[in-house]
Amino acid sequence: MKNILFVASEGVPFIKTGGLADVVGSLPKCIDKKYFDVRVMIPKYSCIKQELKDKMKYKTHFYMDFNWKSEYVGILEAKVDGIIYYFIDNESLFTGFKIYSDNVIDEITKFSFFSKAALSALPLIGFRPDVIHCHDWQTGLVPVYLKERFQGNEFFRGIKTVMTIHNLKFQGKWDVKTVKSITGLPDYFFTPDKLEAYKDANLLKGGIVYADAVTTVSPTYAEEIKTAFYGEGLDGLLNARAGSLRGIINGIDYDDFNPETDKNIVCPYNAVNFRKEKIKNKRALQAELGLEQDDKKFMIGIVSRLTDQKGFDLIAYIMDELCQEDVQIVVLGTGEERYENMFRHFDWKYNQKVSANIYYSDELSHKIYAASDAFLMPSLFEPCGLSQLMALRYGTIPIVRETGGLKDTVEPYNEYESTGTGFSFRNYNAHEMLATIRYAKYVFYQKKREWNKMIDRAMAADFSWHVSAKNYQEMYDWLIG
Repeated sequence: MKNILFVASEGVPFIKTGGLADVVGSLPKCIDKKYFDVRVMIPKYSCIKQELKDKMKYKTHFYMDFNWKSEYVGILEAKVDGIIYYFIDNESLFTGFKIYSDNVIDEITKFSFFSKAALSALPLIGFRPDVIHCHDWQTGLVPVYLKERFQGNEFFRGIKTVMTIHNLKFQGKWDVKTVKSITGLPDYFFTPDKLEAYKDANLLKGGIVYADAVTTVSPTYAEEIKTAFYGEGLDGLLNARAGSLRGIINGIDYDDFNPETDKNIVCPYNAVNFRKEKIKNKRALQAELGLEQDDKKFMIGIVSRLTDQKGFDLIAYIMDELCQEDVQIVVLGTGEERYENMFRHFDWKYNQKVSANIYYSDELSHKIYAASDAFLMPSLFEPCGLSQLMALRYGTIPIVRETGGLKDTVEPYNEYESTGTGFSFRNYNAHEMLATIRYAKYVFYQKKREWNKMIDRAMAADFSWHVSAKNYQEMYDWLIG
């Protein structure tokens, strides 16, 4: 039996702000239990819901030198869906209404503490991992501490580490002097070939340098981050580590996202009966949101954080033009104020055509996946992207830019060979996007049989976690040897 420990700042069902939590919550359940014992370790935040806290049992506690004082470290344990979760408890560091704050020093302090405490806790919980799988910058110091102060201890010798980059944009950077003082790491580690980058200390960089393997969440993104445009200042290092870098696409939970059993939608459907049944969800959503009741309107769904990364400047540029046509646009999400206000404005201006829902609702997101004809994701960069996978699952045709995971998961429609599961455009250009939307709309109206065959292929595609899990298992085997 090979032991794997996931160490991360969030994980479903306990705490979630984004896709990272889905990965940490879903992937361990899909890894083969015959060969692997996978467990998860996250901080015990005070903002975890009480009914979830009630599942945790006290295991042990100890004191640890950190940031010039002796800090309490509590360890709790819970079992959910057959997976054992460990929680690192320290009230002074993990208290607050939200799990992340805008104060960078606070963030670096609490996650440096978490990284060191996670390693220190291992001998006390009776679980020695063969591989520690670290996620994003918050756990970047785990491979560093492992090489720095834990190597002298027999228990830790030979433990391998994996560093998974979910989004390279976030790195955990601050000035060297402060980070050195907080972490207690010696000068040796703060050089340009280790943690120092452009005069700052960089926690993610430390993880990439010291991990035995580096992964990211799609093969295309693994290639893109070796270039200056996508590399966020770390492209040189990622090229140097190219031999240990691989991209493994994320999955989605096929039980949660299943149009046949989805409790959130008005009319369940499947790959056999969607031609008759899917449309009923569109009618229901048009009625619910006060849009014009018309089966023939080409409905485009958008469920997203409203930020620059997601390509909303392109949408802003062509929105007036697009709204002159036979379309309906349904938006759900929050984010940058200018995009929230842009969609509110177009909702006011084209009330029958645009519905702007500037909040987040899991239920409404499912209704949009089920009701829409197409789903728009024109991202500037997209490490993996999960929305396009959900759209495919619901037979809603994605229109995407060819970047990162979007390029890996959406096969562009080819009218000559009758292949493909969606539409894509290459350049980050508003009119190229508009032309692609128009082409999709043309196929929808003029070639209905081709459109339906595309839905067949989209719903047959398999992006469940089981596929990704096999790739991770291969990597663990390769590492453990």
